[in-house]
Amino acid sequence: MPPAKPAPTGPRAASRPTLRDVARTLGVSVATVSNAYNRPDQLSEDLRGRILAAARDLGYQGPDPLARSLRRGRTGVLGVVYDAPLEYAFADPAAALFLGSVTRAVQDRDLNVLLLAAPHDPQADATLAVRNASVDGFIVYCAAGGSPLLRAVLDRALPTVLVDQDPQAGSAHVGIDDAGGAQAAAAHLLALGHRQLGALCLELAGDRHPGPVSAAREAQVAYRTTAQRIRGYRAATAGHPDATLHLMEAGQNTPADGEALTLDLLRAHPEVTGVVCMSDVLAQGALRAAATLGLSVPGDLSVIGYDDLPSSGALNLTTVWQPTPDKGAAVGAAILALLDGQEPASVTLPTRLVVRGSTAPPRPPAAPTR
Repeated sequence: MPPAKPAPTGPRAASRPTLRDVARTLGVSVATVSNAYNRPDQLSEDLRGRILAAARDLGYQGPDPLARSLRRGRTGVLGVVYDAPLEYAFADPAAALFLGSVTRAVQDRDLNVLLLAAPHDPQADATLAVRNASVDGFIVYCAAGGSPLLRAVLDRALPTVLVDQDPQAGSAHVGIDDAGGAQAAAAHLLALGHRQLGALCLELAGDRHPGPVSAAREAQVAYRTTAQRIRGYRAATAGHPDATLHLMEAGQNTPADGEALTLDLLRAHPEVTGVVCMSDVLAQGALRAAATLGLSVPGDLSVIGYDDLPSSGALNLTTVWQPTPDKGAAVGAAILALLDGQEPASVTLPTRLVVRGSTAPPRPPAAPTR
């Protein structure tokens, strides 16, 4: 077998066309060719078209993105930190709506979004992607307070917006009235006469312990959204000494988890007549569980969600509305302000209860038979 040919060296290896070659071919300045790629508004359509055509003929592919970002000191990329596996971000309708509204808010500034999700393996280093990401700033959409992931973001000391997180020094904060929305949901059931309530909760901490929530587990809550919504549920029931709240923790925010939790809840506590859920996705699972058990909604079981997803109206689901598109727009505005050297104010957006057909007064107990 003949020996492999050595890589070409010398003038032939350096024959890749450059921006200067394009300028020389057309007899224009290097700055003019550069404007064709970086500032097209500075050129007529005819001149820019001739420059791009000449570049194609010469095989010039345009300015090197890495070199350009080094010169500018910017990558043109924002890192969105999501403390869950990548496919989970796309499976969660609320997350998809939020990400879409963020990208719409920043795309006019030629910024791209890089989704930095947690690895599947819980033993893997979740901070690696954050520490190695070439980004201009971070948007933290989901991270446990005090977690290594959040610390890794803050240690980068880049412009950072925290979404539904506890505010941190040096970062902007955008959130919603989580506690107020949850309190309104539980208060609605209590006003209807329900006293035995179940609550399907999002994850309390990153170690995932799905099932009934003990007092010790509740004390470990690390996600601000979950903590605030539990606080709202408890604030509502505090005014009713005869009310009982049974907390159930989901392993993931999926209909399957919502269904399994509701089945476990109602089998352990058949006296429960109303269920508040921390997401419409979990509420969809609660509706499935009711059907599995032959319970009517709202006759036998009242169900309330949280988010008011586009699909919730078709399900006739009573839910807590949150302004997800507005939240994404506020996050986009905040990160742009930080990139421009400004200090945006914290934003807390309102929530409100949307009453539909999945809630009603509990049925009176059946008369005893003689």
